[in-house]
Amino acid sequence: MGTPVTLPSPSIRPPAPATDADTPYQQYVYAYPHQKAYRLLADGPLLRDLWAGERLDALALYAHIPFCEMRCGFCNLFTRTGAPEDVTSAFLDTLERQARVTRQALDAQDRPLRFTLAAFGGGTPTYLTADELTRLCDICEHVMGADLRAASWSVETSPATATADRLAVLAERGATRLSIGVQSFIDEEARAAVRPQKRQEAEAALARLRDAKFPILNIDLIYGIDGQTERTFKVSLDAALAWEPEEIYLYPLYVRPLTGLSTRHAATPAEWDDQRLRLYRYGRDHLLSAGYEQTSMRVFRRPGTAAVQDTAGSSISEYNQQAGMVGLGVGARSFTTDLHYTTDYAVAVPEVRRIIDDYIATPSERFQRAQWAFRMDEDERRRMYVLQHLLESSGLDLAPYERRFGTRFEDDFAAQLGTLRQHHWLRDDAGTLRLTLEGMARADAIGPLFFSATVRRNMSSYQDR
Repeated sequence: MGTPVTLPSPSIRPPAPATDADTPYQQYVYAYPHQKAYRLLADGPLLRDLWAGERLDALALYAHIPFCEMRCGFCNLFTRTGAPEDVTSAFLDTLERQARVTRQALDAQDRPLRFTLAAFGGGTPTYLTADELTRLCDICEHVMGADLRAASWSVETSPATATADRLAVLAERGATRLSIGVQSFIDEEARAAVRPQKRQEAEAALARLRDAKFPILNIDLIYGIDGQTERTFKVSLDAALAWEPEEIYLYPLYVRPLTGLSTRHAATPAEWDDQRLRLYRYGRDHLLSAGYEQTSMRVFRRPGTAAVQDTAGSSISEYNQQAGMVGLGVGARSFTTDLHYTTDYAVAVPEVRRIIDDYIATPSERFQRAQWAFRMDEDERRRMYVLQHLLESSGLDLAPYERRFGTRFEDDFAAQLGTLRQHHWLRDDAGTLRLTLEGMARADAIGPLFFSATVRRNMSSYQDR
């Protein structure tokens, strides 16, 4: 991520950055701040000190598995493809060592631990074999002390890795929600997104998921692929609806540096923005007419479906980003009140491999301290709180905000509020601020309005070595 630095205190409420209403796709704010804003601590604090003042009776556990069978053309996640068994085995050895050190730090607080949420993300956690998934569950339960059967627990999977033996392990251990990245049911579109899978493969995986009887099935779809139209998008929407999933996520295609599509996408920026907005509105209206409820720009949920946390890819209010997230594995983030911390992070394939190798070689004592981190002061906590609520359909209730922070949202974020009102992206429902229909469509432009100057500066100076 960069060279060792001592973290500065984030500045207090700088003016909002200018935004371009014609640029709706700027940044997916699934967590604040993004890992690109983290920096390496010269002498990170001990975990036992970091967790000393935190609540331990409602923790969330996140295990990051940085492996996939293939790297999709749009993927800028921290993941390695085709890792052999000796690497995945060594990775789990290290994750177990990290878990033991982390558990010791939590036990030092001399208070009972309770995990109410859990998630396996990545990467693709089901890249691990059934035996390896069993071992991962054992680490979470027997080392960390999480009762997976009692927690809301989400796992990401893919058509190629959602095999019956893997799903049987997850079902037996009590997984609540399985999220499968289909992206498109049209083979040509899947190839255009550099995700060479067949519809038959996706349908077979969905059948296995339904046979395993997980309480919640989520299907991910992508819009904005080269050549995709409302007609072809409807094919994927209807194919997903045929499985009656409890959730459907609609993701706009992003083409990021160092990804497979970074030099291959044909449309001009203006044409592509227009295509994505048209397809988003079409997909939104189609799912609403099918009886789904929209809870954020990306999330559509069948009425009566309880929300389950998905710490790798869900909307920000579901990310449990308040203090109490314990992350395991290279790239996993942990959240305390004053510090968000993780390990090193990269996108470029050589750097990802190097970081995974370095993680496997990490001495156990090094896990006693936070490494890459971002310091959260009261101003940053305000921003995180606003993003957690404003980008959701439930909106930002102004009274709880004022009680929590002792200040008025209108004073803290006057410039941002003015921008949202100027573009008619916001409405006031009796003291609760909610995005309008068009505001929700532009959530990826609204979120960055609330980034602090420190976060923007850190992200802009980040370089993937």
